[in-house]
Amino acid sequence: MASAALKDELDIVIPTIRNLDFLEMWRPFFEQYHLIIVQDGDPSKTIKVPDGFDYELYNRNDINKILGPRSSCISFKDSACRCFGYMVSKKKYIYTIDDDCFVAKDPSGQDINALEQHIKNLLCPSTPNFFNTLYDPFREGADYVRGYPFSLREGVPTAVSHGLWLNIPDYDAPTQLVKPLERNTRYVDMVLTIPKGTLFPMCGMNLAFDRELIGPAMYFGLMGDGQPIGRYDDMWAGWCCKVICDHLGLGIKTGLPYIYHSKASNPFVNLKKEYLGIFWQEEIIPFFQSHIFSKDCTTVQKCYVELSKQVKEKLGKVDPYFVKLADAMVTWIEAWDMLNPPNKDSANASTK
Repeated sequence: MASAALKDELDIVIPTIRNLDFLEMWRPFFEQYHLIIVQDGDPSKTIKVPDGFDYELYNRNDINKILGPRSSCISFKDSACRCFGYMVSKKKYIYTIDDDCFVAKDPSGQDINALEQHIKNLLCPSTPNFFNTLYDPFREGADYVRGYPFSLREGVPTAVSHGLWLNIPDYDAPTQLVKPLERNTRYVDMVLTIPKGTLFPMCGMNLAFDRELIGPAMYFGLMGDGQPIGRYDDMWAGWCCKVICDHLGLGIKTGLPYIYHSKASNPFVNLKKEYLGIFWQEEIIPFFQSHIFSKDCTTVQKCYVELSKQVKEKLGKVDPYFVKLADAMVTWIEAWDMLNPPNKDSANASTK
């Protein structure tokens, strides 16, 4: 078997409450990589993992033991618990996938190696400062078009690769309710950089990122058990990551690769989780759009802590939940630094 790209530099993080039979179909693509499985829910339940995979598994008891009082920042009974896996990893790159995501096929009928495409996205630069109308100029068969400034053609380091989904689209509950039978069958062969100053709704079910560049900002917030909101975990992380990437001169790509999203979640349950977020979002988005970091923010950690103070001050007026979330953001950074002691030559220093 040929050696997989970055097999010693990348961990695959999977949050789950069930046996991981879905890994069988991913075996040709995942078997050479190390898996970090974050078990949600009842820690006394045994999760079965198919033979032949190299993995470590953490349940709630493990999280409490490793982080102590700081474990309060890790969500319970919500897939947001996956970010604990980001924290304990010692690798440069992370790929995270949900357990209802299957191998998709491209238009020619070939299985799509999603991880391989994510790696390609991460290893070549992004172009957030000027839009290229042929999309990613670093893909085979593409380049910078006429009129693209030569001074910007080096691009910037890519921090995040955001993949998409065939079959069940990632819709909110109101859209699910009015379009219950809608399926995404459109395969668009495209990767593009999200422009600087533009926010996007990040989905965590098919996502890769460079831990050293942006890891401390990949906090999926307080969701699930005991919290007034759910299904905004990945989007919160995406908004935080995007404004920090814009400030530090990093890029985020979206598009390929596709996975096959096999299962639609219950729209009525989703509506209960989302309904506060649907209102709050109208305050949250302008908050991120208008946020400006101070010049002291030269690392992801410094950016994130400063952002947390603004969350408390400005979004705390929207609801007391944001005061609690802001405190959890600080706790998350403390826990991250405890498990990943920063060094003087920190790789996430400003690249500007």
